[in-house]
Amino acid sequence: MAAGVVLASGSGTRVGSAVNKVFLPLSGRRVVGWSLAALAGVAGVGVLVLVIRPRDRALADEVLADPALAGASVEIVHGGASRQESELLALRQLAGRISTGLIDTVLIHDAARPLVTSTLAGAVLRAARESGGAIPGLARDDLVPVMSDTVAGPVLDRVVTVQTPQGFSARPLLAAYEQAAADGFVGTDTAACMARYSTVPTRCIEGDERNIKITYPHDVEIAERLLADTGSTDW
Repeated sequence: MAAGVVLASGSGTRVGSAVNKVFLPLSGRRVVGWSLAALAGVAGVGVLVLVIRPRDRALADEVLADPALAGASVEIVHGGASRQESELLALRQLAGRISTGLIDTVLIHDAARPLVTSTLAGAVLRAARESGGAIPGLARDDLVPVMSDTVAGPVLDRVVTVQTPQGFSARPLLAAYEQAAADGFVGTDTAACMARYSTVPTRCIEGDERNIKITYPHDVEIAERLLADTGSTDW
């Protein structure tokens, strides 16, 4: 089976709220609740790990009481000082089941992306099982290289913006994170750590324009409009 890790232990200071941004209300749920429900709806995902700050435990318990998560197996882990440390602590929670082969693939998702769908997460899972690793991304054609304050060249080709969830074969993923911790290496995301400490190929699949990240206050308003307008049953 696969496991889904939802990272919710950051502070999100740029959103300008006293509450961790992933626990802000969003269309009848808290932000993180949407991600948990989406991953819980993926065929093959048998366990979820929610990574939180200790101070957010009461809010997390409220989220887990959502009827949409009834029957879902959700384990809570306290996060670390960085995103990567939080990912490692989640993987260590799963380590025994990874070593026995019970868990073969892990999806790691940023709770600040509440509009992820079960369809996208399922596509990442299938691609990760086929290739060893998979990330969703969106092609960009509006970026140029800049040197100091001067444009240095034409529009860049073959540039993608990477989203989550990112999925990888469980054993090499755990091994890569343990080695990164031993070396003191901190990557920008899961794929960066795997690129440095693993030979597992990573396949980029088509992402979703709606899979936005909540960073600033207006992003919550955008997410609410998207949820209201989509009419999708995938959320």
